[in-house]
This record gives sequence, structure tokens and C-alpha cells, in this order.
Amino acid sequence: MKYNHEEGNLSLTRYESMLRSNDVKFFDSNEFELIIDYYLENGKIVKAKKALSLGLSQHPSSVGLKLLHVEVMIFEDQIDKADELLAQLHAIEPENEEVYIQKANILSKQNEHEKAIELLTTALGYTKDEADVYSLMGMEYLFLDDYENAKINFMHCLEKDAEDYSSLYNIIYCFEILEQHAQAIDYLNLFLDKNPYCEVAWHQIGKQYFDLKDYKKALTAFDFAIISDEYFIGAYLEKGKVLEKLKRYNEAIENYRITLELDDPTSFALLRIGKCFEKLGNKDLAIQHYSRTVHEDPLLDKGWIAITDFYMRRKNFQKALYYINKAISIDGENVHYWKRYAKINNRLSFFEEAERGYRKVLELGNYELETWINRADILKFLGEYDGATQNLYQALEFYPENPEIHYRLAGLCYEVQEFEKGQFHLHNALRLDFEYYIILEELFQNVFQLQMVQDIINTYK
Repeated sequence: MKYNHEEGNLSLTRYESMLRSNDVKFFDSNEFELIIDYYLENGKIVKAKKALSLGLSQHPSSVGLKLLHVEVMIFEDQIDKADELLAQLHAIEPENEEVYIQKANILSKQNEHEKAIELLTTALGYTKDEADVYSLMGMEYLFLDDYENAKINFMHCLEKDAEDYSSLYNIIYCFEILEQHAQAIDYLNLFLDKNPYCEVAWHQIGKQYFDLKDYKKALTAFDFAIISDEYFIGAYLEKGKVLEKLKRYNEAIENYRITLELDDPTSFALLRIGKCFEKLGNKDLAIQHYSRTVHEDPLLDKGWIAITDFYMRRKNFQKALYYINKAISIDGENVHYWKRYAKINNRLSFFEEAERGYRKVLELGNYELETWINRADILKFLGEYDGATQNLYQALEFYPENPEIHYRLAGLCYEVQEFEKGQFHLHNALRLDFEYYIILEELFQNVFQLQMVQDIINTYK
């Protein structure tokens, strides 16, 4: 039973008044079901259990209350007890769809999704609320990664209840996973033929057109979503994104600002406004909105990155370093922060700090070629040849055929007079890309001038 506001509010008010007065009153079983269901839907499990206990004391034979007891037991992982009670209820009411639904719920928790679907199929034959059962079946198919059948069941659900927007979202999710954007648009158009003022459907079809880079149609769809619901924040945000793609930055700002008026400021909207102002060349308003973004949500990495990149683009590395240090103090495990930290310190010639940054990037599992190479070059500059060599050997595990790594290893090996290793890596490097020998000339001039090195290079000319 789903909570019915009209019927339930009066019962709930009377019940909570009874609790405050500590005076036990009689409620019929349907009232108890509405009260318990309200508490369950709002996550108030303790209150639900208390109402359930009182309800069963007044109506010990109520199947509806016992089914709610099963629901509570499943929530608390008392699966065996729930199974036992369901068996008793099945014997009493073999045509009660809730018995099958709750049993399917248990099987789902045990990852027996095919069996859960079988029971839900049986429940379909008994229920008056087919939409709810189709929705549950759709979820079971999602658990099985069977997106086609999931999509079909959510469609059945939406046919029974056109306002079940969670099913609509799930249908589009299935289309997207299956990369069926054109089919998603066709489906949404059919749905809109029957429900022309469904703002959610217009919003979703707009997102499909956006993904397909058909910005004109996306814009039209978001306009219809706003016509259908002028307070639909998501439609204004998406419309702003489309207008940005069309380089209509002032109009994009207008739409983002509407969302700030409709609700509390969101970091996303503030960030996008900042980006638009930057594109328009208004640096002061851009940085003002970036600052508001990180103030609104200090955990949003895109905000800190936007401020840092803003100053990096303007070669103001001291300010960029100030902001990236603040970001790292909030989230020291964010690899995007450390990459910028390393790059900024490198530009400022703070090489030990730059090396620390690149090392941290690698520790966090980001193994881009640029990171390995930049760290090696800094270690070499700092005179840490062993560290640079070890770093490049680790890089070889990920990029065994990369000439830039082999040229650097060749140079380092010759520098420390490990001539056989140097020769090995030089041959590999020249074989992989002869033109890159300029790396040796620029980074290892003394090595490049060695006759033995020149002889090897000349054999590849």
C-alpha cells in the first residue's frame, strides 16, 4: 500500500496526537497500514515498528499489517523470519500480489533476479497496480544488465501511469546504455504526442539532441520544457549549456541566472556563468563567479580548477599556486589538483615541489606519459640520476615502445657510463622514431657529442 495523503493525513495526525497524550486509541487496520507506510517511505523505521506493534496488537490477524511486518524484516535483513511469515500468508491468501512482491524482494536481495522476475510475473495476474509491478520487473532486469527487457517493462509501466517519471528516466537510461539515441528520440516523440505538456519528456528529448550535437532542436525542446513548467530548473540549465555551444553567451548567462532566482544558488550555475563571462572577455565578473562557486561548494573540483586555470592562462602562476594549494588543503587526493600543482611549480622553477607533485600524481594512479617524462626531466635537472632512471623504467612498463622514454634512458645510462645499457636504449629509440634523436641533443649534449653515440645514430640515417 502506498501512502495516500488525503486518507492518511487525518489518521497520522490522530495517531501522533495519541502518542503525545500517551492515551491508546483504536485505529482500524487500514489506518495503521497508511501510518506505517508513511513512516517507511520517510525512512522512520523506529516509528514504523512502533506503529506496527500497536497495529498488530489491535488487529493480530490483519494480512496487510503482516505484509508490512515482512517489509520491515526484509529491511532489517531478517530474511529467514520474513520468508517464514510469507509462507504462512501465502497459505491464507494465495492470490495476494503483495505476497509475491515481497518474496521477489527477498530473492532480489539474494541476487536471484530471474526467480524474482518469475514471482513478479505471477503478481501481475493478481494486482490492480500493474504499473508498480512492471517497474519492479524493470529494476530486476537492470540488475541483470538486460537493458532491452528492462526498457520494455518500464515502457509498460509508463503506459499504465504516464506520470511515473522515474520509469521515464529509466527508459532513457536504457536507451543511452544501448547507444540508441535515435530510438530514444522516436520513443519520446510518441510519448509527447500523447502527453504534449510533459516537461520531463521535453527535457529528456532535448538532452538526446544535445548528445547528438543537434543544438537547434535541443534548444527548441528545452524551450518547450520551460513552457510546460516555467519553474523547471533543469531545463534552464540545459538550455544554458546549449546556448554556450552556440556561443550565445549573454543568453546563456540569462538562463543560468534564472535558476539562481528560482532556488538557492548552485555551484554548477555559478561556474557556467563564470565561464561565459570569461569567454566574453569580462575577467572581473568571471573570477567573481568562480570565487562564488568555490564558496558555495568547496568540494567541487571544477570550481578550483576553473580559478587555477584562469590565472595559469594569464601567466599569473603565483596566484594559480595560491588557489591550487587551497584546493589541495581541502582534497589532497584529487589527481587533477596535483597535476596543476606540479605544472605551476615547474613554471615557477620550484623544481623540488614540482617533482613532489608529479610523484603524487603517479601515487594516485594517473600514469600519463607526460607525467613520467616531466618527472624524469626534473629529477635529472636536480642531479638525481638514479631516481630519474628508476622513474623511466617504471614508465616503460606502461609505454614499452615509446621513443621518448628510450632516448632519455639512453642519455642517463651514458651519463653514468653504463654504455651497454645506453647502447641498448639508443638502438631501441632510433628504431622506434629516428627524428626524436633531438631529445638526446637537447637534454644530453655531452652524450650526443660522443663518437660512439654519433656512430650509432649515423647507422640509422
